[in-house]
Amino acid sequence: MPVVDGTAADGFGPVVDAFAENFRSRNELGAACTVYHEGECVVDIWGGYRDTAGEQPWAEHTMAMAFSGTKGMAATATAVALSRGLFALEDRIADHWPEFARHGKETITVQQLLRHRSGLATLDEPVTAAQLADHDELAEVLAAQKPDWGPGTRHGYHTFTLGWYTSELFRRTDGRTVGEFFADEVADPLDAEFHIGLPESVPDERVAELDPFGPVQLLRNAHRLSPRYLAALLNPRSLSNRAANCVAYDDPTDLTEPPLRSVEIPSANGIGTARGLAQVYDDLATGGDRLGIDEATYEELTTVPTPPSGGDRDLVVRIRNEYDMGYSKPYGEFTFGSSDAAFGTPGFGGTFGFADPDADLAFAYVPNRLGVHLVDDPREVAVREAVYDCLQ
Repeated sequence: MPVVDGTAADGFGPVVDAFAENFRSRNELGAACTVYHEGECVVDIWGGYRDTAGEQPWAEHTMAMAFSGTKGMAATATAVALSRGLFALEDRIADHWPEFARHGKETITVQQLLRHRSGLATLDEPVTAAQLADHDELAEVLAAQKPDWGPGTRHGYHTFTLGWYTSELFRRTDGRTVGEFFADEVADPLDAEFHIGLPESVPDERVAELDPFGPVQLLRNAHRLSPRYLAALLNPRSLSNRAANCVAYDDPTDLTEPPLRSVEIPSANGIGTARGLAQVYDDLATGGDRLGIDEATYEELTTVPTPPSGGDRDLVVRIRNEYDMGYSKPYGEFTFGSSDAAFGTPGFGGTFGFADPDADLAFAYVPNRLGVHLVDDPREVAVREAVYDCLQ
């Protein structure tokens, strides 16, 4: 039985128990969880192993791949940029990036992009690490894309592309990429250890190895995925398949290896600690004062938008859901938090981080054994539910 280490405030012992139970009965390998309540860190725990051989214990400062949990960090940078007036939600992207105005993209707004409604969920060809390292070349690839559906009429999960389009908007208005902006204006002020593009100075032994699932495990657990989504993934022409295959790699675990871990994939390759994720969401859960989030931006963060005219079923992941400001919102088949004001992003394999402003709560769970659930991985759900039980 792996050792669970860390601290928990009085009254939060059941969270530690639920976390430990993951290793006994839910096949966890290594993980960390951090919870803030009313601005105080009430849970900061870790356990298991950072390597797939089960020989190296997960340590206090072990970092792991957050996959789409990265979207929440890029979205936080966007909220800071909006508060500073670098661009506005109603701005047309082409007003800041003239080359973007091709193939029916002339009127796409910043808000449509952040709500996954721009229709730009796929790429004609997967991009390589070399292309991702060349921001000018990547911008040309992005500008040449045609929307997959009428912008604004539907939403569909921009699995990889959301972060790249957002980053080019940052380059055109601020000069920095979204990863650079996040490091300077979010992570550094909050002392949050999270990176969008891992610096070479971070030693390999600090990054947890990923333990992936194979095709057999996927098929055995198909009932845990949306049947529509799984069927679409098996069709190479579907939006679901093409949205999931925007990067040239052999396996998702390649994202933790050079050179892909060092380039910016602001929707998918952020690496950090659960504590780092939770520190960012803590400021957002308690008003965003340290990051300078203004009132209008914060109101947008905590409001569930009206679904698009074409319906609330996601064209890519094939479930009823909703997005705003680059985050997922509690809606449809994915609910979390104590009210509709909550916002956050789940990540492939079981990562989840979110802010719950009505409860003054921030939560982050990061594992290295990849699960097959689209949302609501049983490991993080068990710990998350224990947190809310403790609040009661």
